[in-house]
Amino acid sequence: MALADINGTLDQHEAAIDEIVASCNGDMRGAVKALLLVNEQLESELRQVYAATEHGSQTSREAKKLLH
Repeated sequence: MALADINGTLDQHEAAIDEIVASCNGDMRGAVKALLLVNEQLESELRQVYAATEHGSQTSREAKKLLH
């Protein structure tokens, strides 16, 4: 990965962090809590997709619906 790509990615991460903290009114603990909750939700959705595809009971389209 080129240095410019890495710097661009880091800039995007910094902007995302700033946005998350701002949405929590500057409360860092609240921002971390919000991120943990979002992560838990994503992990839950991923487990559902794995379970659906593991049993072969869902088509690709139906499995994608579980994510949204």
